[in-house]
Amino acid sequence: MAVDEQRAGSRVSRPEIRLVRRGFTDPAQAVRLLAGPGLEGLADDPVVLDALGATADPDLALLGLARLLEAADEPERHTLRDTLTTSKPLRDRLFGVLGVSTALGDHLARHPHDWHVLVTFELRDMHPGPEDFRRALAEGVRDDTLSPANALRVAYRRCLLAIAARDLTGTTDLAQTAAELADLAGATLQTALDLATEQDPEAAAACRLAVIGMGKCGGRELNYVSDVDVIFVAEPRDGVDEHEAVKAATRLAAALTRLCSDTTGEGTIWPVDANLRPEGRNGPLVRTLGSHLAYYQRWAKTWEFQALLKARPVAGDAELGAAYVEALAPMVWQAAARENFVTDVQQMRRRVIDSIPATELDRQLKLGPGGLRDVEFSVQLLQLVHGRTDPALRSGNTLEALAALSRGGYVGRADAASLDAAYRFLRSLEHRIQLHRLRRTHLMPTAEEDQRRLARSLAALINDDTRSDPVAALQREWKRHAVEVRRLNEKLFYRPLLDAVAELPPGAAGLTPDAARARLEALGYADPAAALRHISALASGVSRKAAIQRTLLPVLLGWFADSADPDAGLLNFRQVSDALGRTPWYLRLLRDESAAAEQLARVLSAGRLAPDLLLRAPEAVAMLGDPQGLVPRGRAALQSEILAAVGRAGSTATAVAAARSVRRRELFRTAAADVLGRLGEEPGEALDTAGEALTALNAATLQGALRACVAGWEAEHGDLPTRIAVIAMGRFGGHELGYGSDADVLFVHEPLLGSLEQEAARAAQAICNELRTLLAAPSTEPPLLVDADLRPEGRSGPLVRTLASYAAYYRRWSHAWESQALLRAEPVAGDEELGTRFRQLIDPLRFPGTGVPERDLLEIRRIKARIEAERLPRGADPTTHTKIGRGGLADVEWTVQLLQLQHGHELPALRTTRTRAALAAATGAGLVEPTDAEVLDAAWVLASRVRAAVMLVRGRPGDSFPGEARELAGVARYLGYGAGHSGELVDDYRRTTRRARAVVDRLFYGSG
Repeated sequence: MAVDEQRAGSRVSRPEIRLVRRGFTDPAQAVRLLAGPGLEGLADDPVVLDALGATADPDLALLGLARLLEAADEPERHTLRDTLTTSKPLRDRLFGVLGVSTALGDHLARHPHDWHVLVTFELRDMHPGPEDFRRALAEGVRDDTLSPANALRVAYRRCLLAIAARDLTGTTDLAQTAAELADLAGATLQTALDLATEQDPEAAAACRLAVIGMGKCGGRELNYVSDVDVIFVAEPRDGVDEHEAVKAATRLAAALTRLCSDTTGEGTIWPVDANLRPEGRNGPLVRTLGSHLAYYQRWAKTWEFQALLKARPVAGDAELGAAYVEALAPMVWQAAARENFVTDVQQMRRRVIDSIPATELDRQLKLGPGGLRDVEFSVQLLQLVHGRTDPALRSGNTLEALAALSRGGYVGRADAASLDAAYRFLRSLEHRIQLHRLRRTHLMPTAEEDQRRLARSLAALINDDTRSDPVAALQREWKRHAVEVRRLNEKLFYRPLLDAVAELPPGAAGLTPDAARARLEALGYADPAAALRHISALASGVSRKAAIQRTLLPVLLGWFADSADPDAGLLNFRQVSDALGRTPWYLRLLRDESAAAEQLARVLSAGRLAPDLLLRAPEAVAMLGDPQGLVPRGRAALQSEILAAVGRAGSTATAVAAARSVRRRELFRTAAADVLGRLGEEPGEALDTAGEALTALNAATLQGALRACVAGWEAEHGDLPTRIAVIAMGRFGGHELGYGSDADVLFVHEPLLGSLEQEAARAAQAICNELRTLLAAPSTEPPLLVDADLRPEGRSGPLVRTLASYAAYYRRWSHAWESQALLRAEPVAGDEELGTRFRQLIDPLRFPGTGVPERDLLEIRRIKARIEAERLPRGADPTTHTKIGRGGLADVEWTVQLLQLQHGHELPALRTTRTRAALAAATGAGLVEPTDAEVLDAAWVLASRVRAAVMLVRGRPGDSFPGEARELAGVARYLGYGAGHSGELVDDYRRTTRRARAVVDRLFYGSG
């Protein structure tokens, strides 16, 4: 038995088997219906049964036919049966509609006479236009048995029935069907306006009103069920006050909207949506032409000009509508020259995708990735960029515009054909889904029977055999087109740029150099001429390298354009490719590892630090292709590698250079991981991970450099007469290093038994000096500045002291600020036992058993106030300076450290060098309210991340937001703010730190 027979069940009668073979899935019900009133005799009519079986859903078609015949009176029923058996065009159209649309079946059951429209629209070469629909609607509203509103709705669905029948039988293609639906919408708006005018003749006498179609209505590409987007524009008639004319026009526009949108009686036609008007729903429903112009000249956003691309007069005063479009057209076609034009358009597309519920993302035909909106946005963006100079592109219709872009060489012919086919399939699928119940939806249904009906109705468009498994065939075709749309959406803007500068095969777009520069400029490249030179250098020629680059560049250029500095990304990519282009593994990595290529593009365009590190040793690109390549390494592994490299070196200088080389590579690993968001899900987690990684790296580097300097000294002088330990201080000791942080340290030594103290001191001094010099020496490797200014007596004191000397100094001369500084002291390199003893020495100082004496408390507060007053750089904004500005790092850290000094002796959890850990411990102990702790932590994390972002973007440290717009945009991108939202970042920073300062005033200064 066939698959369909098995689906129907094994125990079926012979008539039922014949029905199953024709595609019926419920043969028992079909037999009952065929025996019912009106269908007698049709059960034995193979012509009718075959026609029903050829529909998308034979069961649904038969049920609709039964309901129609049952609703018709006897003469009507007889006429319909005769016509069905003798007229194949009517039979195909009626059954085609009934097999797809339950909603139109319902309409025919309520208005059984309306099947006649399928006969009057039977000429294959007849394409009804706006006037045809207006005549049909005008005749319909003269029905005395219905109210004018209901008569309009019935007449509308009668016309819709004719359009759907022509569509489902292949008499029209998608473009013609969508145009007819838009023309019907325009005729409906005009008829509704005529009715409103009859109801309010005084308003009609006071004003001229034009209805401008927007969106799909304006573009003559309307769906079966869609909001109809409009804009209303009015002008006073002679002798009428403008204000009164606008009031009158508003009454007419509101009445028109109610007639179309109300759900009473015969139900809504469709909602009339005027929210694309100036100021949206907050603005007046109707404006004069002058008011519209004033708004668009001064206030309109980029998306509003994009929307106006489809503006078309559809109803009302035709002369006024034409004047509206003519007046606004120049502004539409100059929109691409606006600052951040492409960024605004792309950001709007991302917002649309982000707004889709996760449960619907994979079912969205319109808004999801690879959906209809991707096609429309791509075409509109190219139109707006190139339509400035090419009037042939100025069509509001997506398919017409795509064809024009192809003819003009802006899109390759093959790409245009693929996009055209995908758009037609996706729109046709959307139409079939909406036709079923005449509901506005863009979601693929989940029920198998629904997908089966869709597949059978679209069999002519599916490049697969739908007979054996129609659902699977539909899914394959849908996914194929979605993948193709995603691919083309990524390359449409960028592939033609290659064509402008490189020899490509026939069929490619013929973008001129001037058009290429215009496109690059619109896409955010500040120096399009230089960008074209880079593209030419990368893509020209017949080498394997150039061929791979031509494949990659369209996507890479898109990734670069999505960054804050596309020019830098492209330049950096060219430099890396020049260095590695002949390396086989590099080309394989870019060709075969799309994730690695994307990561490389993101890193190269995210700022200066990571690219500078990479360009010094481009082979580090390899780690982007390793799944574990961007995981920061621990201190033990780093120290082992560095000490091994130091041991192999032939001199002290080469040994330290080897340690610095490892550090440079690992700095790139951490910076790249940070830029790509691989260090943690939450900002605080990512910050802590980066701080730990950088601290481990600097500690391992110091350990290696110290080992190298000791070995060098011993090679020249013999055994070292002392032991040396390196104590990390400040952010180094707190495991809170940033990319631009110095390594704050103290050096401590202890002479060996039998050694002269003076000789030991000279040796320790020489070794530590050499260590600092070699780590900071000019080199291709980034320097590590070792800062020992926190030592006793500062720069005036000896660089290295013995443990006993430290003990004597702290016992006799130590100040409160030094006890505070020692809170973050932690041994990191050198002799471990000596480091441990140093820690034991300072613990009583930083965690005094009696807490903080009043005089020391006053001294700490006085120093803090003086720093705020004297050390803020001239011209710096105290509200945005991350280090010593209001609510910044110093505010939070000094507050936490004061709590550690006061309570660390009694609360072991406070004895940590880490700021966030100490704040958490103070909160847990009840010293800080949880809400206050949250405020302080948020400010500290944000300030630290801003400093990290400044270093990553500028390649040099800074404590304030960059003044240059592109650099500030890069900082904002790193912190998760979209393009054009740098100002929001600064506002959020000020708000966060202002709250933190209020907490600091209470906890640190004791005010309030």
